[in-house]
Amino acid sequence: MEASYGDDLLVERRPGNIFVITMKRGPENRLNVKYCQKMIKVYHDIQNELGGNKEGGPDSDGAVILKGNDYKYFTTGLDLDERDSSAFTSSDGFYPLLHTIVDFPYPTIALITGHVFGGACLLAMSHDYRIMNSRRGFFSMPPANLGLHFDGMGSLLRAKLAPQVARKVLLEAHKFTGKEAFQDGVVDAIAEPEQMFDVALQYAEKWKSKSKMGVYGVLRNELLGDAAEKFQKLSYVHSRPTNRRPKLKL
Repeated sequence: MEASYGDDLLVERRPGNIFVITMKRGPENRLNVKYCQKMIKVYHDIQNELGGNKEGGPDSDGAVILKGNDYKYFTTGLDLDERDSSAFTSSDGFYPLLHTIVDFPYPTIALITGHVFGGACLLAMSHDYRIMNSRRGFFSMPPANLGLHFDGMGSLLRAKLAPQVARKVLLEAHKFTGKEAFQDGVVDAIAEPEQMFDVALQYAEKWKSKSKMGVYGVLRNELLGDAAEKFQKLSYVHSRPTNRRPKLKL
């Protein structure tokens, strides 16, 4: 399987049931509703390709790598301008995407090729493993600086990070370099730009067999606690606000 879902998203199937999704929505891979929904379709298509749509769950091993298309950006987060015209951008696109990934029945790796800001940090954190550029790019969630809030944004951080690190990410809006992110456990590895993809492939190859017994996604949800449930409940909700609009924009 090698397919393009338009000019801004590329999917490649590599040997050994490893799928590589490349975001190409220039200039910064900003996440709007249409793009999030397109990414959801990609994850579903991969699951179907690997057999995850059959009764009894996955019947093969496999893994997914999500990456940016250059060394400058992974993605700089949600398209805040889109929120001016619709109150449901997060519930129609972003939350369903997060839930799709945390519920995915195969190991997932986020290859953080460059800068990752705001909601994109949660996109990276929703994956099982994170590999970050050791030379370029910051990992930073600035909602405390922008007056911005999304329901459930702390649940994933609580599940994956030490309390002091989660505070540093969310309340202090710290801009992590690759080295700092690795030291604090925000990412699992850092690598030189030219070696990052090979490292991500090594992670995918190492852990892909863990999905073979059909319980990988179920076990992940045990670890994540209420994060997956929150994202599911916030998806496609039109009856109440699920976010606070930013006072500033990036």
